[in-house]
Amino acid sequence: MNEEPLHLSTLVFKQAKKYGKRPVLYQRNDATGTWESISWNEFAARIKQIGAALINSGINEGDKIGIFAQNMTEAFIADFANFTARAVTVPMYATSTAGQIEYIVNDSEIPLIFVGEQYQYDVACEVLKNSKFLKKLVVMDASTDLKGNENAVYFHELLQNRYDDKVFAEMDNRMAKASQNDLVNILYTSGTTGQPKGVLLHQYNYTQAIRLHDERLYTTSDKDKIMVFLPITHIFERAWDTFCLHRGCTLYINRRPAEIQKTILEVRPNMMSAVPRYWEKVYAAVNDKIEHSPKLLQSLFRKAIRIGRIRNLEYNRYGKHSPYKIGLTYKFLCKPLFRKVYKAAGIENGKFFPCAGAKLSDEINEFMHAIGINLMYGYGLTESTATVCCYLPDNRDYVIGSIGRILPDVEVKISNEGEILLRGKTITSGYYNRPDANKDAFTEDGWFRTGDCGYIDHENNLYLTDRLKDLFKTAGGKYIAPQLLEGIFCNDKYIDQAAAIGNEHKYVSMLIVPDFPALEEYAEKNGIKYNNRKELVAHPEVIKLYDSVIAERNKGLARYEQVKRYTLLDTPFSMEKGLLTNTLKVKRKVVNELYAKEIAAMYPDE
Repeated sequence: MNEEPLHLSTLVFKQAKKYGKRPVLYQRNDATGTWESISWNEFAARIKQIGAALINSGINEGDKIGIFAQNMTEAFIADFANFTARAVTVPMYATSTAGQIEYIVNDSEIPLIFVGEQYQYDVACEVLKNSKFLKKLVVMDASTDLKGNENAVYFHELLQNRYDDKVFAEMDNRMAKASQNDLVNILYTSGTTGQPKGVLLHQYNYTQAIRLHDERLYTTSDKDKIMVFLPITHIFERAWDTFCLHRGCTLYINRRPAEIQKTILEVRPNMMSAVPRYWEKVYAAVNDKIEHSPKLLQSLFRKAIRIGRIRNLEYNRYGKHSPYKIGLTYKFLCKPLFRKVYKAAGIENGKFFPCAGAKLSDEINEFMHAIGINLMYGYGLTESTATVCCYLPDNRDYVIGSIGRILPDVEVKISNEGEILLRGKTITSGYYNRPDANKDAFTEDGWFRTGDCGYIDHENNLYLTDRLKDLFKTAGGKYIAPQLLEGIFCNDKYIDQAAAIGNEHKYVSMLIVPDFPALEEYAEKNGIKYNNRKELVAHPEVIKLYDSVIAERNKGLARYEQVKRYTLLDTPFSMEKGLLTNTLKVKRKVVNELYAKEIAAMYPDE
């Protein structure tokens, strides 16, 4: 007898029958510092209660419901409650502005939004005043001041309400009609150019994605502790968490990204998905710790890393036994030293750590594997229900430089222009209300255009070069991949952010945001006096430092790729200034406009 296909409306209820009183979600109580749990039974009961509240308030099948909140237990409950009402979840980034929320509300005709804390509530109230679609707000954080708004209600009040049996009968009726063709999400891309686009994801997209991950991530089990770190608005975290709930894992919810260094030490998870920037910071912290260690310990660490590179990258990843002396040294020198790193980072219980969302430098990827951290590097898009390809979970057969082996049943090919094209059941059917975008996004024979450039090797590993639209050509006719360059330079401890410049110019230049904690420590040690960051980045000794940093990073680059001039900025790129997307990608057009004067100064002869 064939098992009934997975459906998000019933996933938690089925798991509750299996796991009952076992904890499924933990959230930190900031007042006490303790992690408070809810069981699978409680999770299911609250989903049913909120689903009934939605139906009781007049939400119809197919209505779009917004979730505008940071990571929190209530956001998970609201998400699955939407599915019981056969509504469509439209997640929104917790840092979004009123203009961004208003655009999504009006585009999707959203009548109700679940909001998180005071910031999200205040923003949503602004939208409520102007939108002809938005009618009601459900507020998750009980400490939020509703300011007498009669169109707002607390989440906990809905949990306490009693609903007529007819409401639950209607819920059962809707869930009985649940189909693989149900639209379950509209995920708005943050967009580096133009207006956001609503990516349509149906139940069949998730069903296929979970089936493929069952094959690829076969070591994931119901004994695993998962740290929920990235915003659950992001498809990477959303698809990963859904898969983990399907596998019966226990999820620990990190509510505020800035607190991760504290919460990961308290939870010490088996797995956590993260973008490369997280591992760049780990890499910088480890190297900084080594540099500040006594000379003998420095020497031992560097030897351990060298041995780890041989053992893990030359032998272990191919399933080979390393030479006896290498194996012995790894066991008695490397492992004890590396364990200190794991413990300091809160990952000593780690099995593997999914990493995607941007380009991970080969330098950091190789380093992490050398010291025994199993980074599962991969690639995907909102439009592909996350993963297209990734490394294997058992730390074998990965290829440094690639973004992993393509998942089974995901079709990938490279166009004549070098663009990665996708086809399969995990691929979106298109964009909401955007026939123009759909026409551009798909080839005539149905392949989705990713906008990314890459190639495939003989073992079905995919390699990413750059965004097709980000590639620029110098005046000398040489193509430059800016993300690749920026990754190389941002690996340096003194560089936090970078934007490569050079389209139709004679050479490549770069706008650089220093890593200010590292630079300020350098200034203190070297007696550099300054009153503010503007003075600091202009100091001759600081310029001398960055001249050497640029020279070092230019090594190994082709002459036409090398950065000839640079400008140090005293203010980071931010979402608030419109320089970064919600997924922290640089908006190049905005950067070029805002820093036009600085860029012009780097090309005095043009």
